[in-house]
Amino acid sequence: MKTHRVQIGEVTRDLPVVEIAPGTSVALFNMLGDPEVTEAAGKALAARLPADVEVLITPEVKALSLAHVISRETGKPYIVIRKTQKPYMVDPVIREVISITTGKPQLLVLDGFDVDKVRGHKVAIVDDVVSSGGTLHSLEQIINEVGGQLSAVLAVFTEGSEREEVVALGHLPLFKDEDHVD
Repeated sequence: MKTHRVQIGEVTRDLPVVEIAPGTSVALFNMLGDPEVTEAAGKALAARLPADVEVLITPEVKALSLAHVISRETGKPYIVIRKTQKPYMVDPVIREVISITTGKPQLLVLDGFDVDKVRGHKVAIVDDVVSSGGTLHSLEQIINEVGGQLSAVLAVFTEGSEREEVVALGHLPLFKDEDHVD
């Protein structure tokens, strides 16, 4: 299997390169179950969190452990944007997004109980990888709709096009069939 080597602080990983569309592949980054990577990335991003941020927002699932580490390191609370509406949610705020990783529509849901934690506050979005920006855009819409102010976007990696608005620890290229991969 082809791989792409990344460095996160002192931690090195060889990411599998997987095809996501005919002729196009990505280096698959998944922190779930890798506490060494999660800790290294979370501590590095916590050090780059702007001082004015009051609350973190993260989509479930893959970036949840990252947000937890950043929260622990900075003392800032975090809110999880769910990908399904739950029966216990009161007046949820819902957006639909097509993520590059799923390739199909999915929901982003802010529980109404969390709206006051966002309203009037400066918010940082925390994600593992920012690629097309679809999830990022939908999260920003939710933050704006409930009266929060987006102050920063933190991610372990950007992917594909460089994204200047994202504070990231590295960049993952898109691989075409003709690209050489280590």
